Amino acid sequence: MSSLFPALAGSPGERVALRFGDRTLTYRDLASAAGATAARIREAGRVAVWATPAPETAVAVVGALLAGVPAVPLNPKSGEKELGHIVSDSAPTTVLAAAGDDLPAALAGLARLDVDIDGALGHGGGSAPEDRAADGDPALVVYTSGTTGPPKGAVLSRRAVAVTLDALADAWQWTGADVLVHALPLFHVHGLVLGVLGPLRRGGSVRHLGRFTTEGVARELGDGATMLFGVPTMYHRIAEALPGDPELARALAGARLLVSGSAALPVHDHERIAAATGRRVIERYGMTETLMNTSVRADGEPRAGTVGVPLPGVELRLVEDDGTPVASYDGESVGEIQVRGPNLFTEYLNRPDATAAAFTADGWFRTGDMAVRDPDGYVRIVGRRATDLIKSGGYKIGAGEIENALLEHPGVREAAVTGEPDADLGERIVAWIVPADPQAPPSARELADHVAGRLAPHKRPRVVRLLDSLPRNDMGKIMKRALTQG
Repeated sequence: MSSLFPALAGSPGERVALRFGDRTLTYRDLASAAGATAARIREAGRVAVWATPAPETAVAVVGALLAGVPAVPLNPKSGEKELGHIVSDSAPTTVLAAAGDDLPAALAGLARLDVDIDGALGHGGGSAPEDRAADGDPALVVYTSGTTGPPKGAVLSRRAVAVTLDALADAWQWTGADVLVHALPLFHVHGLVLGVLGPLRRGGSVRHLGRFTTEGVARELGDGATMLFGVPTMYHRIAEALPGDPELARALAGARLLVSGSAALPVHDHERIAAATGRRVIERYGMTETLMNTSVRADGEPRAGTVGVPLPGVELRLVEDDGTPVASYDGESVGEIQVRGPNLFTEYLNRPDATAAAFTADGWFRTGDMAVRDPDGYVRIVGRRATDLIKSGGYKIGAGEIENALLEHPGVREAAVTGEPDADLGERIVAWIVPADPQAPPSARELADHVAGRLAPHKRPRVVRLLDSLPRNDMGKIMKRALTQG
């Protein structure tokens, strides 16, 4: 395989590679800083990266990849127990951080290496070292959220990273001329692999906002940026701000591509953004273990509520509970998504049991996500098997479509749907609602009739519970276990 970052080889130019606030690195700067980091860790074995939203994080990860050393991104917001588990499990020899970062006690046993960007640049420019690592070598160990136990480390190969980014380049017509804006954390696939390594592999630029604001989005898209990556929470805030912010509307209208991921973007927000800007947000579907599986293509139909079609090289099928493939592309038949392809992770670190359980006998990865396929092959995710598939009255119902219907009600600000045991139905549908007006929330009957009129009577919520807010994680995903266990 050729280098992961062709633009760093040979004589890197003066095109901007990274911009974090007022700190900018050209490709020549990045080659020098990442090359200097690579030289210092080449024999390190495995390194942890204190993944703050700063250029040092990008330099550290690129330096590790140039050195052929697997990197373990660490979430700076993780608690001591979780960090301790990740360090013990992944056994890095060194932690890379910015010079001023205050590291927690859980990392005290590791050698510390400060990423010195200014020092590297002070010694003059230069090209990065030649990338000699093999395709199958590990590039990253990214830890999952650990909703059913301690986080597991998904080992992602260099091949998986490269083929995913190249498949997205095909789907999104992504080139070195593109300038990406985002404000995503850098310890997971969306923010780090797609949001930083993606532009660098193309030879383009990334501008990281540090902290998401609609003002920052408007400023950067209005100043030559062409793409925006975000999660549904960010796009919801954009949709809320658009009616009173013509500058934001103009900036979004001028973007080449608006991409949402990590969770489903409600159809209501899709429509509000499209109405205000004339631009459609497209969605893609992936996870830590698989990187990216599907996407709406830049030259395809930007259909709200879908995650598009399988990316080049990715095989995707839906299966019944007994493993029988779902043959119907009818937009109604629900099955679990299983995928196969070079984008998949290699293993769960130190967990051969979990690795084996994650795959079928014929090599398909069990995602745990439930979906339907439209007649033209578009995939619509209806929820997670563990929390979003509700079996009620003999029907298999996906929580996602009910949530979208509820969000179309003017009295609903936020919505989540779960199931709970019911002696008659097996499970009854429960709607968790944050009302638009807490003093005058919609009634349970009103919401049930609203859903039944849009979907089908058996999909109406039988119980409505009002909340001040929905519990969410760092990526803006609703934590349904916190609802049902609370």
